[in-house]
Amino acid sequence: MLELASNKGERSADPALDTSPLAIRGLTVSYGQKPAVFSVDMTVRPGRMTAIIGPNGAGKSTLLKAALGIVKPLSGQVRVFGQPLDAMRARIAYVPQRASVDWDFPTRVIDVVMMGLYRELGLLGRVLGRHRARALDCLDRVGMKDFALRQIGQLSGGQQQRVFLARALAQGADLYLLDEPFAGVDAATEKAIISVLKGLRAEGKTVVVVHHDLATVRDYFDDVFLIATRKVAEGPVETTFTAETLQATYGGRLATAQVDQLSQALG
Repeated sequence: MLELASNKGERSADPALDTSPLAIRGLTVSYGQKPAVFSVDMTVRPGRMTAIIGPNGAGKSTLLKAALGIVKPLSGQVRVFGQPLDAMRARIAYVPQRASVDWDFPTRVIDVVMMGLYRELGLLGRVLGRHRARALDCLDRVGMKDFALRQIGQLSGGQQQRVFLARALAQGADLYLLDEPFAGVDAATEKAIISVLKGLRAEGKTVVVVHHDLATVRDYFDDVFLIATRKVAEGPVETTFTAETLQATYGGRLATAQVDQLSQALG
């Protein structure tokens, strides 16, 4: 069912805060005087793939980072599987934007993936055979096992993105948050990533993706969350990803290319 944003500040008892893999209420984040995200509510349904879409500067990545505590909100509430964020970090895996990572750091691909095992390895970081085998298995799932001993900086952008997804897989999380994983990657990488994400969904995991390609929303996702600093709408793709909600989200900022994408996506 389509849920349009409300301007009313009153909220009743909210069972989603106790049951949702990710529930956000009243979240506001500001950089300087202008809010990047303003009083946003979001409810992620379990075992589904959700796209966060909106124009550039709409607050998509900020929303994700605030939910993770990477940026500090001015106000709001975040619950993960009904608990405060800090109590549930072991159940969350995060894949940041590729552009935000220092790829010149001298480390091998397999070592990057094993960073996902940091909670299991502990402070001493003693790597056992089973840890290495798990890392190699995660690389195999994203088609990068043959690159395990390569320096991360020697890989293409798409290959680097696959490695970071493998690191997230190594965590064995229940909630996966990805910030524009398809940005700037080749078609083969996009196909590999979406295959892995759909596999996670089939295992009962929950996946949330900041996404920019309107043409693939219907093919890739179950639910969609539209944001333009404020929440515009959220719900199943079939009922929520419509010309009406996209116009409300993008307004006059829908570029010609995006209009073409929209025409393809809506048939």
